[in-house]
Amino acid sequence: MTMVLKDRLDHLRGIVKTEKKVKVTELSQRFDVTEETIRRDLERLELEGLITRTHGGAVLKVENMFDRLGYTHRSRTNVEEKKKIAQIVASIIPMQATLFADASSTVMEALTLMADRDDITVLTNSIPVLSSLNQSGLNIMSTGGANNRVSCSLQGIIARTTIMNYHVDFVLTSCKGLKLDEGAYDSREGETEIKQLMISRGQKTIMMADHTKFDRTSFVKYCSFQQIDILVTDRRPADEWMELLEEYQIRILYPEAEDAYIKETGNS
Repeated sequence: MTMVLKDRLDHLRGIVKTEKKVKVTELSQRFDVTEETIRRDLERLELEGLITRTHGGAVLKVENMFDRLGYTHRSRTNVEEKKKIAQIVASIIPMQATLFADASSTVMEALTLMADRDDITVLTNSIPVLSSLNQSGLNIMSTGGANNRVSCSLQGIIARTTIMNYHVDFVLTSCKGLKLDEGAYDSREGETEIKQLMISRGQKTIMMADHTKFDRTSFVKYCSFQQIDILVTDRRPADEWMELLEEYQIRILYPEAEDAYIKETGNS
């Protein structure tokens, strides 16, 4: 029995990310579809930016191999971009705010800049935040849960249950990719479940994404544009993105736009 297109593409994405290199003939047998069908599927994945097609198959693009690397590697990539984003986020969080913070390295950077603020309460599943900022001024609470050693995050039913018991002012989250007319993507299902719950229990969602995340997808979509209130990035996005953000009434912040936002809201 063959899979429907969506399920087959989801499964195919997982195979490519795991095996890094695939052949049309083998995929045709595995999915019980024609080789022409597999070629069309691979064309779709190439348009997504996930793979590069080769003679008789495809290979995972080099930049997408990093999706499965751990927190330490992620924390060392695009460092300057993350710092710019973190500075903006730290400047717009109001007094007495309550936050959900996911386990991304960009969110960690922002919280580090707020470390001397004793008026902010943070509930997080990030092990680096819990270990590095436990002596800071921030009032930090843990979701609890099972330790994912690769992502350095707490996941599972305990973490999800804890999150469901709270409602916060802001959700700080980052992603692996943003796709026009679709939303935000990440690479691990366990982590996206946590992100989705946080967003559902927050008053406003602040998406933190540097310019390399635009026009990219990853394994799992976890957030639509309707759920994003503020998007913080390191440079002005392309015009088509500015139009989309205006359409969804998402406030866009980047270094040149930050001052106007602070003057308008009165934050400092």
